[in-house]
Amino acid sequence: MTGYGAAETALPDGRVLRVEARTVNHRHLSASVRLPQGWEALEGTVVDRVRERLSRGRVSLSAGCTGSEAGASGAAGRAATHPAGVLELDLERARRYVSLLNAAAAELGVEGRLDVAALAALPGVFRVEKTAAALPAEDALLECVDRALDELVAMREAEGKRLAAALRASLDRIAAQVDAVDALAPKRLLRERDRLRERVRVLADSVDVDEDRLAREIAYLAERWDVAEEIVRLRSHVALFLESVEAGGRAGKRLGFVVQEMNREANTIGAKANDSDIAARAVAVKEELEQLREQLENVE
Repeated sequence: MTGYGAAETALPDGRVLRVEARTVNHRHLSASVRLPQGWEALEGTVVDRVRERLSRGRVSLSAGCTGSEAGASGAAGRAATHPAGVLELDLERARRYVSLLNAAAAELGVEGRLDVAALAALPGVFRVEKTAAALPAEDALLECVDRALDELVAMREAEGKRLAAALRASLDRIAAQVDAVDALAPKRLLRERDRLRERVRVLADSVDVDEDRLAREIAYLAERWDVAEEIVRLRSHVALFLESVEAGGRAGKRLGFVVQEMNREANTIGAKANDSDIAARAVAVKEELEQLREQLENVE
């Protein structure tokens, strides 16, 4: 289901943190998280927060900061303020890089000059050391994520209530078709009995029909065409589906399985039909089930 949620909070350094979360329909859960530079270490924690609240949908969550850091102009020395802690320059690692690269250039006869930008881009030259001062900002991020997800889930629940009404209406139409099949099935056997009697009479040139033999033939056909068990199971599946919808919670996958079983019974009824009216009812049930299946891809 689609959904949107957003939340903001003020950070201790004077900036404003804003988190936005969006979902679109997807039969599985797919989470994409974008955090401000320096908060990357929290990405896994944020994804876990999303998975705790949602089980389906393509989720896009982004966080960003606006405003300027208070007192940033006074920062000096080898350590700088960073959203996730203290940014450190590893001078020993940088010297080692320079030494190795100069040795490689001399050995290979490669000309060129290593500049500061290239050196800074090498792994490990800069690292972020977490500090106690960074924790309030991390807590603020996770609190913002939770509030944004609260708003998103509330929007999805409202959509879910509207969808539940549509599902109930579809189940009512399926139940009506099943009732019609149940009423048509006995009449089909009576029509077949009369058809066989007339056919035997014509072929036997007006000789009396052997009612015992005819009864055995009708019994054989009745066994082949019997859809009573399929009707019972279909009604049971309809009841289970409605109970699951009323119970709420994460029922999407369970409802999908029930629809699959209902489709199996409808296929069997269609195969046994040998009657245009019953076959048409079976097709109508399958059409409703296909629409249900598509709708259930949006159900949590």
